[in-house]
Amino acid sequence: MSKQVKGALLTLLGGMCWGLSGTMGQYLFTRQGMDSRWLVPIRLGLAGLVLFVYCLLRWRKEVFAPWRTRRDALDLVIYGLLGVSGCQFLYFLTIQLSTAGAATILQDLSPVMILGVSCVAARRGPKPFEVVSILLALAGVFLLTTHGRLHQFAVSPAALLTGCLSAVCVTVYNVQPKRLLGRFPVPVLQSWAFLMGGAVFSLVFRPWRWGYVPNAMGCVGIAFVVLVGNVAAFVSFMTGVKLIGPDKAILYGFSEPVTAALLAALVLGTPFTLWDAVGFAAVFAMLALLSWGPRLWEKQRPAEAARAVSPAEEP
Repeated sequence: MSKQVKGALLTLLGGMCWGLSGTMGQYLFTRQGMDSRWLVPIRLGLAGLVLFVYCLLRWRKEVFAPWRTRRDALDLVIYGLLGVSGCQFLYFLTIQLSTAGAATILQDLSPVMILGVSCVAARRGPKPFEVVSILLALAGVFLLTTHGRLHQFAVSPAALLTGCLSAVCVTVYNVQPKRLLGRFPVPVLQSWAFLMGGAVFSLVFRPWRWGYVPNAMGCVGIAFVVLVGNVAAFVSFMTGVKLIGPDKAILYGFSEPVTAALLAALVLGTPFTLWDAVGFAAVFAMLALLSWGPRLWEKQRPAEAARAVSPAEEP
């Protein structure tokens, strides 16, 4: 299997796992009475422990390697807390405030933010196809959050805010860890990210003081979001990013909102309107344009240059 095909399949798998986990999260919030502030610390902590034990068995000498230099440690803290863990909390909070489909599509605004970071770093303005992609993203979010009605929100302002902030965190963990990914195994980085997030959010929210005790189905749901939504999803997706890069991975990661929206509609009975479908299409078009636009743009420029030179060369 080629590197590109393997990376594409892994990012698709990661996105689908996130979509499945998001739908399970919606079930836990709406049917089991859980709260994201209770669930996320437990989810991150358990996922971190599972991965940490696996890493000790497979990469014993490399488990503590990311902490040996100040630069690596700082990069790991930014990646683990501001990126991975922040995204997890804000994503599940957005699901609790709205739906799994809305949360995932708001989170997929991250490519536009990654574009902004790239433009600032290169000290350039956006190219024409990038401007169109930004407009498509804004149109998609507008349709999803208002259903075409300016005077009312189909998604609450709080969910809109947390969803956009989760996209900021996605931007952090896609852009920031390039150097780390080249130096350390992905599961090692993920285990530390989950452990840090579980520890910090546990200290902030203190889930042991909530007095909530899940039933059997609640425990099954927790195990599902830990193993599928954290361990399988992040390891698969970030390994895919390592193989094909964040630009292509973002496009294949669109399997996440599609999976979440379809399952929420079919299993949980969440309404999926025509406005939602058009909004999803606009965001998908944005992802496709950002993924394929650079290659088309680079091919077009030599052709335009050749057309501009050829008249002058005629006798």
